[in-house]
Amino acid sequence: MKIYGDSISGNCLKVKWTADFLGRGYEWIETDVLQSQSRTADFLAMNPAGQVPAVILDDGRPLAQSNAIIFHLAEGSALIPADAYDRGRMLEWMFWEQYSHEPYIAVARFQVKYLGKAVAELEPRILERGAAALARLELQLGQTPFLVGDRVSLADVALVAYTRVSHEGGFGLEAYPAVRAWVARVEQALGIA
Repeated sequence: MKIYGDSISGNCLKVKWTADFLGRGYEWIETDVLQSQSRTADFLAMNPAGQVPAVILDDGRPLAQSNAIIFHLAEGSALIPADAYDRGRMLEWMFWEQYSHEPYIAVARFQVKYLGKAVAELEPRILERGAAALARLELQLGQTPFLVGDRVSLADVALVAYTRVSHEGGFGLEAYPAVRAWVARVEQALGIA
């Protein structure tokens, strides 16, 4: 399997962490989005969306979108709950992550850390929605050790990627003790630093 990813991207790291956790062999192909490497003709022929991560599976088929990739890789593993309702809850968190978390936490991080903006220059809506996303996580993680109960799942992989570096976009986790403890649990469970 080939993973096309940018090491600065939480979405790409999700794929790497899942493959590593599952012991799946792969070739990492660093694809620098700041240098427009996901916009070359060769890359666009593989993934017309021009986004990373993208993978070429062992059988040669391409697959894109981080949560779709990790779901495919983890099929049949302990990262996907056996119970149908818990699988649904896992997917609920994964869909929420791409709609209500990543567009704010990750975007703020990118603009501050990589584009050099001050937090005060960010669109107020980004800051409001990012804080709301962290509050939502805090509420859940005050009740359960992981997002879907007592064990790590793809929901945790999806959401820890940008939450663990949210401070780089101006979202400190000091006010979210349950989130901080969860980040440490997920990092330990996945073997990431």
